[in-house]
Parts: sequence; structure tokens; C-alpha cells
Amino acid sequence: MKILDAQFIISAVSPQQYPEDALPEIALAGRSNVGKSSLINKLIMRKNLARTSSQPGKTQQLNYYRVNDSIYLVDFPGYGYAKVSKTQREKFGEMIETYLQSREPLKLQLLVIDIRHEPSKDDVLMYHWLKHYEIPTCIVATKADKIPRSKWDKHIKMIKTTLEADPRDSVVLFSSETGLGREQLWDVINEAIAT
Repeated sequence: MKILDAQFIISAVSPQQYPEDALPEIALAGRSNVGKSSLINKLIMRKNLARTSSQPGKTQQLNYYRVNDSIYLVDFPGYGYAKVSKTQREKFGEMIETYLQSREPLKLQLLVIDIRHEPSKDDVLMYHWLKHYEIPTCIVATKADKIPRSKWDKHIKMIKTTLEADPRDSVVLFSSETGLGREQLWDVINEAIAT
């Protein structure tokens, strides 16, 4: 995928703030520190458009990035971060649920999981929630460069088993360092937009 233009548009907390131009949306969910911002930056071939942070829990709204004036990448707040208060976590939950239940331009949900670790309870909940709402989902296993290639299959199997993944859902092995999986993920995204 050739990226001609990518820009940050808005941090939205409620439907009134969502963009109204009806472009297809691809949303990203995952634990804090799973590498969502790095994934976005690698997808759009920009160094720092999505701000990465050594401090997890930085994203606290739905961050909209417009790519090639044809789609939005929507970055959710990371979940499962201990330093965020319970009230704040509940707010995030409501904000994400509102979006998932009512957002018509949403074409695909990327569930981002660190390949090195077994999916957390929150990952499993999120996945089951997406299935409940019948939202097309692609599982992205990030940080593939951090484990030996010989262990990839074993870790992917662990992720699928823990999530009880639907065999129809795509699973993409991804590395923001090496670019592994970038083209494959764009293929999955473009296919979701076309349907």
C-alpha cells in the first residue's frame, strides 16, 4: 500500500466528535504497551504520527488518523493498565462500547496482541465482545521480531487457543521493527473495506 498522505484528525470522546465524512474505519484495540502506536506508524510509514510512549496508558480518547483521504485508523485507549483509576477504566469501556455498537463506517477491528505473552483476560473479553457484536476482526500478533522465528507457530497457536479464535478470522504476524506483516495487514484491511 502506497501512503501518499496521513494525518492526525481528532481525539474523540463521544459520537458528536466522530468525523462525519463516512470514510471506512479500521479500529485498533489492545492492552497498553502492546505496540498499537508503533503498528500505526509502520502501517503508514511515518515515524511519529501516532505518538508512542514509554508510559503506558497514554491514549485516553479515540484517536483518528486519516490515511490517503480514503480511510481512518481509529486507535482505542489501551486496556488493562493498572495506573488508570477504576472510574477512568469504566469510562474507557463505555466509550469503546458506544463506538462499537453504533459506528456504521467501522469495517474491521484489529485486536493487537503481543506475541510473546498469552492473551490477557481483557484480550479474551474484548475478542468475545467483538464476536458478540459481529464485528469483523483481525488478530494482529505484534513484536514478532522479539522471539525466534522457530517459535512463531507455537505462539500463534497459543493466542488462537486462549482467545478461542474463530478460524475465519485472519491472524497477521507483525513487527514494527522489521515491517514483517505490513503488506499482509494492508491486504486484510483493503479486503474488509471492499466488502
